[in-house]
Amino acid sequence: MDRPNPPRSSHLLDEPDAALAALVKGAGLRVTATRLGVLRALAKRPHADAETVIVDVGAQLGSVSPQTVYSVLSAFVAAGIVRRIEPAGSPALHELRVGDNHHHVVCRRCGATADIDCVVGERPCLTPSETRGYLLDEAEVTFWGICPACQEANEPPRAAPRAKTTPAAPSDPRAQEEHHA
Repeated sequence: MDRPNPPRSSHLLDEPDAALAALVKGAGLRVTATRLGVLRALAKRPHADAETVIVDVGAQLGSVSPQTVYSVLSAFVAAGIVRRIEPAGSPALHELRVGDNHHHVVCRRCGATADIDCVVGERPCLTPSETRGYLLDEAEVTFWGICPACQEANEPPRAAPRAKTTPAAPSDPRAQEEHHA
């Protein structure tokens, strides 16, 4: 089901609460102070992680339950008014720009994330060599590089994301007993 795109996040900062409430109601959700606070936080900080949103909403409302903010973000993603992206090695990020098949560029050094418009302007944007019978409707692309600020500052790169591994069992049987004790 196609939903109308909300205004670009920078425009939401100028919107009165009535317009933000209409966005929430239009998604079939009840309007609450926390939901409006989350929209304001995402309008100020596109590509925000949940912790950043929690701090911002807490500053707006005086206090807020982190679980409530996580629940609001999940409800907004399910309703299609917030997009969740998960760049490798980073916490999930949330944005208000939805439904336009745009992509992202992420700095390998500082993690800064920015939008990049669709490469060809229409869905799915890329055509793979094999679809395996799937009917494709979207392509999610993340470009990686070094942002202008890090280029200028010559910041060292962050550690590359690593796959989670389980430690190997010690080869000495006595060490195994200690390891399992």
